[in-house]
Amino acid sequence: MIYVMLPAYNEEKALPVLLDKFSKLFEGNQLPYEVVVVDDGSTDGTAGIAERYARKIPLKLLKHGVNKGLGAAMRTGFSHIARISDSSDVVLTMDADNTHDPELALQMLKKTEGGADVVIASRYAEGGEEVGLKLYRKILSRGASFLLDTCFTVRGARDYTCGYRMYRAWTIKQAFDRYKENFIVENSFVCMAEILIKIAYLPAQVEEVPLILRYDLKEGESKMKKLKTIMRYMRFIVREKRNHLHQALPNVAP
Repeated sequence: MIYVMLPAYNEEKALPVLLDKFSKLFEGNQLPYEVVVVDDGSTDGTAGIAERYARKIPLKLLKHGVNKGLGAAMRTGFSHIARISDSSDVVLTMDADNTHDPELALQMLKKTEGGADVVIASRYAEGGEEVGLKLYRKILSRGASFLLDTCFTVRGARDYTCGYRMYRAWTIKQAFDRYKENFIVENSFVCMAEILIKIAYLPAQVEEVPLILRYDLKEGESKMKKLKTIMRYMRFIVREKRNHLHQALPNVAP
């Protein structure tokens, strides 16, 4: 089973396009799937669209009454999937803004079948690209990944911040078993780095496939607050380095 987890905040325009792509992709390839939409306190029609699609495709809607942030949405979605999934299932996460190509999920699935525990759709892998992304966002994303790689060095990972990933379900279950309520502490965009690094400590085998990020397809402005995000990355790095002061990341070869 492929669980597709979509954290969504005010994505009424992009969500129907994305759900149509997923239903066509998985049903066309005869792959069992279920979409889990986490509506993070949207004030538009996001929840209504998800409810409408739940009548025609396998879809579960989870709702937050107020906007809590990406990390809270990831925590809600992962908690739900960890309870209902088998260890042999996979969990696909991606942005709900139509900037990630669902077709890439087939390549990622092959990687998990070949032994990868986490597969990152990477802008920085050979063949990856960012289309339509403003220069400051490119600098922030690349700078964050460089700094995180310098501090933690997750083998097999170059893109620490992209939300488009596939996980074997057992990694999510084991992460909750190990970290309990501290698996995902960050509520901001920093949560994606937190999830990757904590899963790498399990240990887990991490691999990448190249991603062409289509930011030119995004409706509306980015929800990222630049200065706050930078400060949160710095705070996260200090905290995690302190927590794992005497523990090196396991060397899991791809």
